[in-house]
Amino acid sequence: MVLALTSAASAADIVDTAVAAGQFKTLVAAVKAAGLVDTLKGPGPFTVFAPTDAAFAKLPAGTVESLLKPENKARLQSILTYHVIPGKVMAWQLVKLDSAKTVEGGSIAVHTMNGGVMVNNAHVTQADIAASNGVIHVIDTVIFA
Repeated sequence: MVLALTSAASAADIVDTAVAAGQFKTLVAAVKAAGLVDTLKGPGPFTVFAPTDAAFAKLPAGTVESLLKPENKARLQSILTYHVIPGKVMAWQLVKLDSAKTVEGGSIAVHTMNGGVMVNNAHVTQADIAASNGVIHVIDTVIFA
């Protein structure tokens, strides 16, 4: 049964995999508002550090609503592309890095702590969710440059 779920999930691209997971409703809405759906459905490969809905809920009240407004599209694109690194970087590769350059142009810090992996101040809570055009690592905090 697990193999069937894994192969079905890996057949979907980053966006469809995130939608199917059910814990990324805010992220998917943000990707749509930022006009990044076609990019993240593209050939990639991409490594996405995907904040859960709970991670977005930790932001100050009104932050998400403000970012989703059309006049804040450029800022939203910048925040979201900061969560993406080019290439497919699996967890075993990620733990060997000290930092990684993001699609946004900045760098994220990568380190291990208490047996887990952190990117900036976010914990990777689930790693290596396969997609046809990359991989998703679930994080518990929205990260900023």
